[in-house]
Parts: sequence; C-alpha cells; structure tokens
Amino acid sequence: MLSRLSISNYALISSLDIAFPDGLVIITGETGAGKSILLGAISLLLGKRADTSVFSDSTRNCVVEAEFHDSRTGEEYILRRVITPAGRSRSFLNDEPVTLADLTAISSRIIDIHEQHQHLLLTDPDFRLGVIDHYAGTASVLEQYRKIYSECEAREEEKSRLEQSIADAERDAEYRMFQLSKLKEAGLVSGEMEALEEEQKALAHAEDIRSGLDAAYSLLNPEEISVVRLLKDAAARLSRYSSFDPAIAVLAERLESCKIEISDIEREIGDISSRITVSPERLQTVEDRMSLIYSLERKYNCPDVESLISLRDSLEASVADTGQQQERLTAVNEELRHLQVQRKELADKLSEQRRNACGALSEELQRDIRSLEMPHAVFKAVVTPKDRLTLTGGDSLDFMFSANGSGSLRDISKVASGGELSRVMLALKGLLARYTSLPTMIFDEIDTGVSGRIADKMGDMIGKMGERMQIFAITHLPQIASKKGTHFLVYKEFGEDGAARTGIRRIEGEERVSEVARMLSGAELTEAAVENAKVLLSKAGNQL
Repeated sequence: MLSRLSISNYALISSLDIAFPDGLVIITGETGAGKSILLGAISLLLGKRADTSVFSDSTRNCVVEAEFHDSRTGEEYILRRVITPAGRSRSFLNDEPVTLADLTAISSRIIDIHEQHQHLLLTDPDFRLGVIDHYAGTASVLEQYRKIYSECEAREEEKSRLEQSIADAERDAEYRMFQLSKLKEAGLVSGEMEALEEEQKALAHAEDIRSGLDAAYSLLNPEEISVVRLLKDAAARLSRYSSFDPAIAVLAERLESCKIEISDIEREIGDISSRITVSPERLQTVEDRMSLIYSLERKYNCPDVESLISLRDSLEASVADTGQQQERLTAVNEELRHLQVQRKELADKLSEQRRNACGALSEELQRDIRSLEMPHAVFKAVVTPKDRLTLTGGDSLDFMFSANGSGSLRDISKVASGGELSRVMLALKGLLARYTSLPTMIFDEIDTGVSGRIADKMGDMIGKMGERMQIFAITHLPQIASKKGTHFLVYKEFGEDGAARTGIRRIEGEERVSEVARMLSGAELTEAAVENAKVLLSKAGNQL
C-alpha cells in the first residue's frame, strides 16, 4: 500500500507530505483544484516523461517520493524520482540509485493507475490476453513459452545470417579457389624476394666480377715475382739493420704486416673467384621466379611476398570457414527444429489453459457487469487462433458483448457506449484485483459518463475492492465519495504573493458532509443537499 507521498516543486504543489491509510481512499475537490496534479506526480514514479514546464519554481529540482508497505511480505519500498530544471532525471529505490526502467518495473508491480479513457484498453489485443492470462494463471507456462520463443527467434536470425554468408561464399567460391590454387602453386616463402634479387645481381655480373678478380690477382702475382715475395725480401733486408736504429726495426715490422695482409687478400680473391658461378641457366631460372612473383603482386594488388602469403592464408581460412559455417547451419537447423516443437507444445498448452478459463471468466465478469445496472448484459470471452505464433502465443482474445441481451454478440468496442465501457472496465479491474497481488490501485474518475444508481453500484464495487486492497478513488460523484472509507479533499489556496497553491487534507465529520453536499448541489449548499449527504454517508456505514 501507498503509505506516504511527498511532492515538492511540481505544478501548483510547492511542498506536500501526506500519509494514507489502507482500504478505500476517496479524493475529491473542485474542478481545477489539482486532483490531476497529484496523479501526474505519482505517474512520474511509474516512468512518465518529465515536463520541466510544469515546475512551480524553474530554479529548483522537482522531487516525488513515495513509501510503500507490502503487507504480504512485510517489505518496505521508498521510491524517489528527482528531475532537475535542465530536465535530467535520477531515480532511487530505498536511497540507492536505480535506472528509470528499474523504477518503472518496481512501481508497476505495486501500484496501478486507471486513468480516464483507459477503457479503450478493452480494444487492445495484448491487454485482453493479459486479462485471461492473469485469470487462468498461465504465468509459469507463458514464461517458459517466451523463453523458447526468444531462443527460436535467435536461432532463426543466426540461420538467416549463415545462409546469406554461405550463399555469398558459394557465389565467389570458384574465383577464390582459383586464386588459392595459383598462390599455392607459387610455393611462396617469406623473404625469398630479397634473396632472389641478391642472387640475380650476382649472376648477371658474374663474368665481369670474375675477370676483375683475376686481374687483381695477376697484379699481385706478376710473372717475374709476386708482391708478397718482394715485401718479404724488403722486410728481411731492413731486419739486418734493425739493431742499429729502432726506427728501422719498426719499418721491418710494418713490412711484415703488409706481407701477411697481402697474402690473405690473395687467398680470399682466389676463394671468391672460385665460388663465382657463371650460369646463364641459373640466371634465367632466378629471373623467371622473380617475374612470377612480380606478376602475382600486380595481379592481387599486393606490395610484397609477405602480403601474397597473407592473402593465400586468408583464402585458405575462408574456404575452411565455409565448411565450418555449413556444419553450424546443419546444427542450427536441428536446434531450431527441436525448439519449434517445444514452442508449439507450449503454445498449445497456453491455448488450452486460456480456453478452459474463458467460461468462468465470462460468467464472473457478466455477473459483475449486470450488478452495475446492466441486468440483461451478456459478456463472453472467446479465444481464437492466430495465423502465426507471436511472443504472446498463438491466440487472440475477443470480448463479445451485448448490453440488452438480444441479438447476436459483437465485439465490445463496436457496440458498447462510453458509460458501458467504463462499467465493464471497472468490473474487469475488480476481477483482476482478486487474482493478482497488486497492493494499490488508483481510479481516476472511472465514473465519467455515469450517474445516479449506476454510480452508486460502481461505488459499492470499488468499496468491496477496498476491503481486499488499497484503493484510491478520485471522483466527482457524491454516490462514490460517500462510500465507507477515508476521505481527502484537494483544494487550492492563494499565498501572500498571489500565487495559487494546491494542498490536500483529510476531512471527516461535518466537513465531509459539507463536501458531499457540495458535490450534490454545487457551489451553494442547500439544507436538502446537506441532509441528502448525511443519508448517503450513513447508508454507506460512515460515522458522522
């Protein structure tokens, strides 16, 4: 139940803090006093979009806070929503920040607001199915069905993606296989182009290099005597006189070093020359290999051998992946087949539960509707199969109705007047209240379009609902305002600054008599209206 409501800086409410009791809570007030403002503030806790234009002070935050007590579980909930002048919103549950979606989900389980014209929901297919599901107790089966339905949807999406991917792959398969075969035939090796270029340069200049080396070797070894031999003889001659002058010894050592270095050079020239291969055949092979690689790079728009190897590996992986996708598609089809069987079984179970409940639902609603001054009304809930399964199953629920009991039944939205729809909706809400654990329900002028005995009967039904749960009845009819319950008056007052402010207070005794009398007679209270109000209040069991 809603035990306390606190509102600040919302429309005509500057600051308000009020406690509410359990049972039936009646809220009345003159037109324009601000009854709808209270409802608008509570709607913010149900996730309604905030409109900063209604702030009474555009420089302050708007804050709405409500305390709820669940008598079944003993749990306490404090819901709060804060909206800044810039329009930013923050939500809290028991002083802990939550998302607006979380706040909405929580509040929708503990309070329901029936606003004016909500009887139009009677034409909403999802609302109708929700009625029969609440009544038939299909929650467990429906939850299983929706889980399987969502899994089916996921598998069908995956199947579609795989089929498209495989189709794309198969369309390009021949070309990709051709590319892959050419790259595989090439037998590419990382870094080979650099090695080929070096070898090609060596082979292309082999004869010139060998000729140059041979000439150098000949200059170091002329026919008469080699340079090494001359250096050796010169060093020996100097060594004879090294004991006479240290400088001569140094020169002899230097000549010996030159001899050794020249000897090494001679040997290396010979070695290099012997290794050089003059082979036009090998040169042709190398250049052919380089030409093949260059042509592959141009053909596949690759800058180097490494890119060609990467393309080859990618194509190979793609071909392998197509096979894996085909395997996955086979598995998905099998999974989907099993899920579709389960979905159909659960949908059939839902349909059976709904059809089995339709008779009792129709009887109960018809009885309650007839009690609201429609003694000949006929109501029938009919489950009909849809052409395909949806998230709610394979059914639609039709509300068939006749107000006078004659003629054939037709869809309620096509034959019921506004007042009749209001009464049917009240009967429906009363029935749902008996089959749900919702602790609080707010009726916002559900009596619109009715009066007299009909309004009195509607008041009786609302009063009975108030015996099982907390009911707020915002009304303009004295027949409902006089029912046994706690009466609150919404009023407007003007401050010293001339600004209007909305307030709410509990009224009882003579003040309540006067309010009901005002509703009976208008602005001018008559003695007859006061007496009539006392009769209405006493008849409903109120103490005056």
